[in-house]
Amino acid sequence: MTTKAAPKKTTKRSAPAPDDVEAFLASLDHPFEKEIREIRQAILGADARIGEGIKWNAPSFRTSEFFATFHLRAKDGVQVILHLGAKKRESPGFAIDDPASLLEWLGKDRASVKFRDAQDLEAKRAAFVNVVRQWIEHV
Repeated sequence: MTTKAAPKKTTKRSAPAPDDVEAFLASLDHPFEKEIREIRQAILGADARIGEGIKWNAPSFRTSEFFATFHLRAKDGVQVILHLGAKKRESPGFAIDDPASLLEWLGKDRASVKFRDAQDLEAKRAAFVNVVRQWIEHV
């Protein structure tokens, strides 16, 4: 007697729900948890189109593509990596008005922003929100 293998079901993955981010943060043991939560609110408040989920084992933010991800292994503060999505793209580069010099460019299509502590975050918050608003126009 032969048996046929059941056809494989394909499932479409959707972006993780914001509840996943809350659960992730609730279980997070990080010395800068307060700052991470404040940065999260700054990013979400920058534009109504911004959603969030867990990507690369960290809170990440998206419009049509993911564009920002926390780098949680940094020990000297909190780091946010700004990028143009999950897939590497050939990018001619682009300009962001950054008078506060927040961006440390890691390539033509990625940059990082670092916050040392709550005071540093407060000082950079408005400039960071401005950078996020500009960044999402390139995603």
